[in-house]
Amino acid sequence: MEKIYDVLVIGGGPAGMSAALYALRNGKSVLIVEKEVFGGQIVNSPKVENIPGFKEISGDEFGDLMMEQVTYQGGEVMFDEVIDLQAGEVIVAHTDMGEEIEARTAIIAVGTKHRSLGLENEEALIGKNIHFCAVCDGNFYRNKTVVMVGGGNSAFVEAELLADIVDRLIILQDLPFFTADQKLQDRLLTKKNVEKHVGTKVLAYVVEDGKLTGVRYLEGGEEKTISCDGVFLAVGLIPDNGRFKEVAELDERGYFIADEYGLTRTKNIFVAGDCRTKTLRQVATACSDGANAAIKACEYLR
Repeated sequence: MEKIYDVLVIGGGPAGMSAALYALRNGKSVLIVEKEVFGGQIVNSPKVENIPGFKEISGDEFGDLMMEQVTYQGGEVMFDEVIDLQAGEVIVAHTDMGEEIEARTAIIAVGTKHRSLGLENEEALIGKNIHFCAVCDGNFYRNKTVVMVGGGNSAFVEAELLADIVDRLIILQDLPFFTADQKLQDRLLTKKNVEKHVGTKVLAYVVEDGKLTGVRYLEGGEEKTISCDGVFLAVGLIPDNGRFKEVAELDERGYFIADEYGLTRTKNIFVAGDCRTKTLRQVATACSDGANAAIKACEYLR
């Protein structure tokens, strides 16, 4: 590309799109590069009730509205993945599809990716009998038996959708209690086809002829096996920041070390959203991060 952008935003989730919006409102030229879908992890949530201004909204709709707002303001978008950044007065970004992008500042807002259990056969079964997204894959298990591993808000949002589709839903939580909001628990755990188990540890996937047929787990010191047709994992998220470690410092867990302004050790590279060190990872805080990082980038440009 011959054009030099004022701000390159890497990632099209709430943090990245908020950053783009604030930079555009400050008269800067902006390119957002997103490898999958604009909206980030939130697009997988069928109903979101904690975004200010919306009594309830689907994550997919919220992502579309943000995208529409950014492009209306003049933001440019590209479906690709930035694989590295070369620091300098003009930053050079290289993408997976061979593009070279130049910008005066960059805001990294790549979010996180789904954590798995690291068990035998897991990698081979992901996308086949093991899934992360009930919206995407829940319908494959209509009138069947499914195990949900996890007990936080994400697990319960996914499980609530599954409960309306499957014949039997078993929830396995490793902690002695569920951490999801009480409202979510009250709504889900009263359903007749939902079975709950806390204080468990998943030991293995039961596989026959390359197909998952059950889950083996530990509960109260006793090893048990549940027969099932599929497993959905909601056991947390992990960062994918290693490709940027030359320009921004990472902590021991792989998150960018940065304060609320997103400042990194490289003067014109900023970070925002779930990929940075922080105590609360929610849509509202991601949007805040994006706004802060964009304002700091604009200050640098001035």
